[in-house]
Amino acid sequence: MKWKMAENSLFAILLRAPWYVSVLVSLGVFGLVRMFLHWSYALFGTLPFIVIAAIAIWRQLRRPSATKVAAGLEALRALGWEEFARLLEEGFRREGYLVKRVSGPADFELEKAGRVSLVSAKRWKAAVTGVEPLKELVAAREKREAGECVYVVAGELSANARGFATDKAVRLVEGAALTALAQR
Repeated sequence: MKWKMAENSLFAILLRAPWYVSVLVSLGVFGLVRMFLHWSYALFGTLPFIVIAAIAIWRQLRRPSATKVAAGLEALRALGWEEFARLLEEGFRREGYLVKRVSGPADFELEKAGRVSLVSAKRWKAAVTGVEPLKELVAAREKREAGECVYVVAGELSANARGFATDKAVRLVEGAALTALAQR
């Protein structure tokens, strides 16, 4: 079983924030604890926040810049369907999935540890995607009794489509995640 941190816990929020926020919190904790206890105890109390700051720095240094992501998305939009589909297949295989092409609203069926996922990617080039392709994908998930569905998009999603994806638990692969998945 994988350990998963609660999404809205203090440490999860600090991991999403810039690294210096964790440093500021640790300084605040140090000052507060130092008012009541010896400095060594105050230093020990700040240790979790210092570790979170180090993890945040490491993650933020590894994250690609916005210009690299934009260039990667432009390169993906320039590809034809077959080449793009091949890159996605390779990317999903690198993540440990068994990949099978299917027809209909879903383009791929992924299987990993007995769990089936449906992936739709044919409209990846669309500048703005509405809610209809997501509705079709969710209907296909229910029909095939798949565990999850994934929608791949290199453009933008409308506000309605993004809300629908959140409500129906559709995992979106876009931006940096898409460029990382489809890297050569």
